[in-house]
Amino acid sequence: MGNFIKTQTSFANGEVSPNFFANSDIHGLAYMENMDVIPGGGIARRAGLKSVATLQSQARLVSFSVSENENYILAITNNSMRIFANDQLVQDIVVPWAASDLHLLQYAQRFGTMIFVHPDYKPQTLLRENGIFKLKEFVFSYNNASDNINMPFMRFEDSENITIDLEAVADGVKLTTNHNFWTADNVYGHLSMLGKTFLIIRYIDEKNVIATCNGVFTYPNAPLSDWAEAVFSYRRGWPTSITFHQNRLVFGGSKSWPGGVWMSCVGQHMNFDTGTGLDDEAIFFTLLSGRRQHICTLISSDNLQILTSEGEWAVSNKPLTPESVDVKMHTSVGSPADIYLPPQSIEGKTIFISKNKKDIRELALDDFGQNYNANCLSTMSAHLINLPIDIAYNKNDKRLFVVMNDGDMAVLNHDESVGISAWGRYTTNGKFYSVAVCNGRTFVVTKRNDSFYLERFDNSEMVDATNKKYTVRAIGMPIMSSGHNVRKMQIRKIVARLHNSKTLFINNWRAELPTEIYADGAIGYSGDVSLNTVGTCRPIVDAPWEISTTDAMPMTVLGVTIYGRYQI
Repeated sequence: MGNFIKTQTSFANGEVSPNFFANSDIHGLAYMENMDVIPGGGIARRAGLKSVATLQSQARLVSFSVSENENYILAITNNSMRIFANDQLVQDIVVPWAASDLHLLQYAQRFGTMIFVHPDYKPQTLLRENGIFKLKEFVFSYNNASDNINMPFMRFEDSENITIDLEAVADGVKLTTNHNFWTADNVYGHLSMLGKTFLIIRYIDEKNVIATCNGVFTYPNAPLSDWAEAVFSYRRGWPTSITFHQNRLVFGGSKSWPGGVWMSCVGQHMNFDTGTGLDDEAIFFTLLSGRRQHICTLISSDNLQILTSEGEWAVSNKPLTPESVDVKMHTSVGSPADIYLPPQSIEGKTIFISKNKKDIRELALDDFGQNYNANCLSTMSAHLINLPIDIAYNKNDKRLFVVMNDGDMAVLNHDESVGISAWGRYTTNGKFYSVAVCNGRTFVVTKRNDSFYLERFDNSEMVDATNKKYTVRAIGMPIMSSGHNVRKMQIRKIVARLHNSKTLFINNWRAELPTEIYADGAIGYSGDVSLNTVGTCRPIVDAPWEISTTDAMPMTVLGVTIYGRYQI
């Protein structure tokens, strides 16, 4: 038998997978629940949850920050958007999206306006007028000189051999095709031909529709082959993704053209007229590769980043003009196409969830600033990532929150300046459904007893939702490497160093702390507490210690030391 003393004063790697238990260079834990790794490497109980409001159903949270002093959290539910400020409901407005649509809803904000896109709905614009929020359909601008609408047009593959005969009728222009082509979804769609814009107002059959024209034109003597269809419509679908980049509004992908990217004119965000290709005019391009590219989301960073179902692309031109579009696929991780999981920016790097929904990736330029890498942030804690449904980052706390399909959250405490990259898990008496960060505060949607609630983390709270206690637990990694081929060990003493704490259990034994710390206004105990135990021999693959509490009191652990003997 040999004696050993093992001290751990840093938990900077958080909860790690069993695959890393034999690695003596890992400063981690076998399990970490409802605790955060603090800057010095210690661990502290998470903040409690403060109740904000009861919600009518499951909701998707979106942050809307108008100014430093004007911040809102949007709780979007079934055909409703509830708008909160300072934990108070300020307005409830009707929205077109059903609850089943919210997983594909994307958005982008510029100043006091937010634009929402969904592949099955017209884009919607949220703005505030005279103190009242309004949701309006996004409208492309109008060209007074040509009487045309400044929307993007193109020729889709299924229309390449289609010609159109034009005939004047009582209620407009009859458009007749040479083959079956029209559907009822073409109604309210636009066509571009003869230098004018036509709006389809009535469907007759697969070869005939009725349209109106925005101006005067001359009827052609022969069937027309030079025509184009609006990129976005009920038939072709609406934009899948959106961002603002270099003062352009950018739409990415649609159901009928999943690899297309459309950029507005500079400073004219409703004008998508490509014109004659001048530097400030609109831009259109398609991602081309050996695999079908479905654009999942767009990110405006130093470059325009385009995340598709097959990989990660970037447009690096500065400034970006129609004549200079250098688009390149850098990595081939891919993103989920069946749910929108908004990428987050952490210290200048883009954090996104991989296509397999099991990796959290970090998209960052290499040292030369030319190529992107997509390193995995969750390799050592891969078991915590499984089917994410929402994600948000709080830069004030330096925490990344990832809501999982099972109702728990994986939380990354990430601070490169002090070498902390620590994953753990948050649980509550119920389930988490959505997360968003607004003005430095983290909001969540929870489900408790079949009801949904809007809540937010608050350091002054020691329970969840007014009265619900939660378990705080950390379990040490097994001692699996000593250089002596150890078979069994015996723990004789466990010492935990506390800071401003009022509760602690070591291996389910309550530590006795000075009674004076429980007086009103008193701070917690700082110092060592120990558990002496003869113990029994155990395999080295077993956890050597566990600290925990369910008490609604502060607990911070700066380090743990174990004293024992081992058997070879």
